[in-house]
Amino acid sequence: MRTDFEPNQMPPREFYRLLTSVIVPRPIAWVSSVSAVGVDNLAPHSFFTVASVSPPIIMFTSVGEKDTLRNIEATGDFVVNFSPASLFEQINATGTNFAADVSEFDRAGLTREASRTVRSQRVRESPTALECRLHRTIPMGDCTLVFGEVTHAVVDAGVLDGVHPRIELLDPLSRLGLDEWGTLGPIREIARIRAADWPGHFTPRP
Repeated sequence: MRTDFEPNQMPPREFYRLLTSVIVPRPIAWVSSVSAVGVDNLAPHSFFTVASVSPPIIMFTSVGEKDTLRNIEATGDFVVNFSPASLFEQINATGTNFAADVSEFDRAGLTREASRTVRSQRVRESPTALECRLHRTIPMGDCTLVFGEVTHAVVDAGVLDGVHPRIELLDPLSRLGLDEWGTLGPIREIARIRAADWPGHFTPRP
């Protein structure tokens, strides 16, 4: 038996909660930006993915008009800092709706680190950072899609195996539904099957 949910028969916020409970886990873009008057902002955004490989463009969604979006549209750049489980409480704290003249860096006790190609500051405690120049924004309903071209990437040597970041060392944090957050858990590996190698039948591994 299944339960049906009709978006046009539910309050938008309630259907939003349903979506964020079934589209899981979601990576977190921990976005740092700077206002036109120089106030550093830092906030988590959990609608986040890669939009293009070449050129390298990533995107996140601003739900409503927040300081992050206003800053990026005013200055044209931002940084996506990696969200590790070790910074769980700080990441959550930077989601607080402080006034625009308050810096989440200071309130959450985080350290600014100068970026190489953009004005926005990186989070020194985060193991990786992607510096981005604004590519474009697209309004979508009550949200805005923010696309940024990656101009520089930096990764802590302590999480690298050669030039490849080790997932267990990164230890990513993810968003789930309601007030729930997720951590890495067990890692499974499986090679993608090429059509030329298809065995003629499919039997899932136990």
